[in-house]
Amino acid sequence: MTAGLGAAAVKLTVFAAASLTTVFPQIDGHQRYDFAGSDQLAFQIQQGAPADVFASANTNYPDQLYAQGLVEKPKVFATNELVLIVPRDNQAGIHSVYDLQQKGLRIVIAAQGVPVGDYTRKALASLGLTPILKNVVSEETDVKGVVAKVALGEADAGFVYRTDALADVKDLASIKLPAAAQPVIQYELAVVKSTHHLYTARKFVARVLSKAGRLALARAGFGLP
Repeated sequence: MTAGLGAAAVKLTVFAAASLTTVFPQIDGHQRYDFAGSDQLAFQIQQGAPADVFASANTNYPDQLYAQGLVEKPKVFATNELVLIVPRDNQAGIHSVYDLQQKGLRIVIAAQGVPVGDYTRKALASLGLTPILKNVVSEETDVKGVVAKVALGEADAGFVYRTDALADVKDLASIKLPAAAQPVIQYELAVVKSTHHLYTARKFVARVLSKAGRLALARAGFGLP
């Protein structure tokens, strides 16, 4: 009985992509979360940071950690879409991604290596719009940084996940990208092999993949694999 109580009291450290900041505590509010860019979190795990579960906004980082023997086999648990966001007042008059070719615009994106930053560059390349990167005034360490800059009016536009745009409709308007330019965005999570709480960590992964977890993700605007 004591062991059971101890297991119930375990508080995991979950390293999770910044775009999961709102939904993960809804799925399981008991755990300790560290939300940041997936690239930063993967690097910390490689350096031996004490994490029990890793949830990434792409498949690259979990797959790399799996290949290095640092996590158990990753599982895809959600999908997302890339959108263009503008301040609600949209003083620059941006109504399409092609409007970003105007001179003098201030664009903010995530840095290279951050999944949303890589997705952004991929989408722009497929549209032949890579030259607009010269209008980038800031490269953020995670998607929340992009949201904040645009919401505060410090930029005319930025690229984020659809879920982040939905979470701040008061300050932001979102613009869909052409379907042909939409990158495949899949989220993966995995148990970190160095965890001291293997059973509880696996239960957390199962909870995210459960019907209740999937319902919470869908309500937050995520797609389901």
